[in-house]
Amino acid sequence: MRVMVIVKASKDSEAGILPSEKLLGEMGKYNEELVKAGVMVAGDGLQPSAKGKRVVFGGGGRRVVDGPFAETKELVAGYWIWQVGSLEEALAWARRCPDPMPGEEAVLELRPLFELDDFGDNATPEVRARDARLRAEIEKRGS
Repeated sequence: MRVMVIVKASKDSEAGILPSEKLLGEMGKYNEELVKAGVMVAGDGLQPSAKGKRVVFGGGGRRVVDGPFAETKELVAGYWIWQVGSLEEALAWARRCPDPMPGEEAVLELRPLFELDDFGDNATPEVRARDARLRAEIEKRGS
């Protein structure tokens, strides 16, 4: 099972305040444990929303909205993609995470990713073949 672990933004992360050397070291050690255990597939921190853009769909059109975006507690400051046996295993790893936002309330949100089998009959052989082809292409680019 793949799980996305979302690190919620804080006032400091949205203000562009960088993590301390101590926190970078702790997170590096934690990431190393995740990699050695075969759990971590990907992960990165995100720049503040002031540097981002949103594409909003509605009424058959699209419009672009420049950051920053309101409601810091709803924004994402970083993420991991983990490969785990269960949501409980992901939760156990999340409980070991260093505090990502020292001095502020920090939140990690764990969300299972959809797998093709979750879509039942809608995942036709054609859809499955395309998915396999695209994943192989992504894997090839990563090598």
